Amino acid sequence: MFSWAYARKHQGEFILRVEDTDVARSTPEAVQAILDGMRWLGLDWDEGPFYQMQRMDRYKAVIQRMIDEGKAYYCYCSKEELDAMREQQMQQGLKPRYDGRWRPEAGKVLPTKPEDVPPVVRFKNPVSGTVVWDDLVKGRIEISNEELDDLIIARADGTPTYNFCVVVDDWEMGITHVIRGDDHVNNTPRQINLLQALGATLPQYAHLSMILGDDGQKLSKRHGAVSVMQYDDDGYLPEAVLNYLARLGWSHGDDEIFSMAQFCEWFDLDHITPSAAQFNTEKLNWLNAHYIKQTDAERLAEEVQKRLHAMGVSVTASPDPAKVVDLYRERANTLQELAAAVRYFYGQPEIDSAAAEKHITPDIVPVMRSLLSDLGQSEWSAEAIHVAINHAVSSHGLKFPKVAMPLRVMLTGSAQSPSIDAVMAILGKEETLARLESYLARHSEL
Repeated sequence: MFSWAYARKHQGEFILRVEDTDVARSTPEAVQAILDGMRWLGLDWDEGPFYQMQRMDRYKAVIQRMIDEGKAYYCYCSKEELDAMREQQMQQGLKPRYDGRWRPEAGKVLPTKPEDVPPVVRFKNPVSGTVVWDDLVKGRIEISNEELDDLIIARADGTPTYNFCVVVDDWEMGITHVIRGDDHVNNTPRQINLLQALGATLPQYAHLSMILGDDGQKLSKRHGAVSVMQYDDDGYLPEAVLNYLARLGWSHGDDEIFSMAQFCEWFDLDHITPSAAQFNTEKLNWLNAHYIKQTDAERLAEEVQKRLHAMGVSVTASPDPAKVVDLYRERANTLQELAAAVRYFYGQPEIDSAAAEKHITPDIVPVMRSLLSDLGQSEWSAEAIHVAINHAVSSHGLKFPKVAMPLRVMLTGSAQSPSIDAVMAILGKEETLARLESYLARHSEL
């Protein structure tokens, strides 16, 4: 999202790449989840999507060129040799790293090539000097080349590796800014050295602090958000998710709620929070509730209908879904909550037995029967219904809740609802009377 906003702010181009060289993880379903999530959030791209697995021939051609120019070489170390190498280094208190035994150097005699070990290709990383870049978030970063070993750029099966593919992509696509998580900081010096070996112009790098979960640990699958679309499934609006994420690691004064147009206008890298941001579900829910209140009722109704359908509830034209959600929108943090709250409009409610026992007592049943008769003769509007309920209240010497609460339970299944006269007006006269008659008939013993 920050890359997208930066491109939009500067009238640049936002390029979508699917880095799918890890075949085990990059399943068609995983790739589709990326595209679905981007589209749901409205993060439109100007070029792509480009798939690295479709560019293998180009990567292999660049690798061959580097081998021909002496900038890369074949390494025939077996897994057992590499394990032994690292074990020995750790015993000596050294940082585990490839020791360069197959790296060609002037006057160096290389080992005899084994016939049973398919080689990998390694990049000849500079052995001295320092990689320096001015990170647009973290400031100046320097890493000695002595800390870096010769990176594998092609596996034994010939497949180019992630770090090499992104370098070729950045180079050939003319990438000017790379904005990514700070778990990539260690990849950056390797990628800079590769770009310089190719004679490419270096992009500018900005490394964002990671997002922590509610518990302060790195956000991961165990926190429940396994994909962007999970937020859709859980009933969040995309604008709420975007607004929340924008404030998770970036700020514009004290502004908490803003559109994506405002975000793109305001966005810069100077106000990125350098420390890790902590995910706060309560704050996301608060924002989502705000957007639910503001969203057009027709759109909200469409979202709720999808969720009711998933619950097995068939939504009819009457009562009007837009009016139904409008009645409940002030009470919901998520679309799932909203759908669950209004499902009784489209099917018989499940009665809360505890609420029924508390509010529908034998002494109130005659009042309900009298009210049912009055409602049958009444005009059907919230105002007229309110008059009928007030008449039942005053004629029996009761207080309003003593009548309203049993009505809520009989009609909605719960003792909690918006104004009961508004509920009844939307539910409709025929359905309201039918539910009251049915309940009283089923509980004639009261």
